[in-house]
Amino acid sequence: MNLKIFIWLVILAWIWGPAFLFIKVAVHEIPPLTLMATRVSLAAAILYLFLRFQGRHLPRFGAIWKHFAVVGLVSSALPFALTSWGEQYIDSALAAILTGTTPLFTMILAHLFTSDDRLTLTKGAGVLVGLGGLTVLVAPALRDGLQATTWGLLATIVAAASYGIGIVFARQHLRGFPPLVVPTAQLVMAAVYLLPLALVVEQPYTMPFPSWSALASLLALAVGCTALTFMLYYWLMEQASATSLSMIAYLAPLVAVILGVTILGEQLGWNAYLGCGLILLGVMAVNGLFQAGDPRQLRSATVRS
Repeated sequence: MNLKIFIWLVILAWIWGPAFLFIKVAVHEIPPLTLMATRVSLAAAILYLFLRFQGRHLPRFGAIWKHFAVVGLVSSALPFALTSWGEQYIDSALAAILTGTTPLFTMILAHLFTSDDRLTLTKGAGVLVGLGGLTVLVAPALRDGLQATTWGLLATIVAAASYGIGIVFARQHLRGFPPLVVPTAQLVMAAVYLLPLALVVEQPYTMPFPSWSALASLLALAVGCTALTFMLYYWLMEQASATSLSMIAYLAPLVAVILGVTILGEQLGWNAYLGCGLILLGVMAVNGLFQAGDPRQLRSATVRS
């Protein structure tokens, strides 16, 4: 990896990583479904305008939109909603750490459902180490019974698994499109799912107007941590190797942990630090950073929070 790509990855991590902090701030006043529905709707509008500025269009409605509907559900609507709901009960730092397990779920799913990305001994060891870290993180909460905190942890883990499903599905069904077409369609479908659900379930029109800090967090989440992140990520996908790009899977959670501890004053227990270390070690192993040569890699990093 050259220095230029590394610098861009660090920049991307600092744009994407704060998403967990913004969710934590906003979800105290804006219910999770409403928060995520507004987030994906604004981001979809921005990406669509940028797409048209480039002279491109979304595909006409047809069979391909069935695939966009699946990716919009499992890569945006479901994990965004689960993460937002979960952060009502757990710290943003923990949510970021758990979201960082996405490459581990992706590797397992890719081995089971694809023929071109099989588990190797090193990758398998990385998955086991990462899952061990996940166990260290969650075990104390499970030991104390299924309380709100436990449900928050489990919701975020399911969100990470959902991202993994989306990655594998997209690699099988959504290749060969011009830049920004897939993420724009993905966010459009996420908005289709979340907007009516938020209006029916949470009835945001009956709630008091949020504070300016909550609105600012929502705007930053939609514009910076979603629209800008998607644009930069897919630009980098054309510039960097899969191995280099996969570094974002653990750079962004580290940024989120730093922000959660320093800005929100969150305090993590010893199991969180140990679990985080094991998860990062496992993700690095899965992405081949401990292998010699140039092994075949899975493009496992994706845009999430």
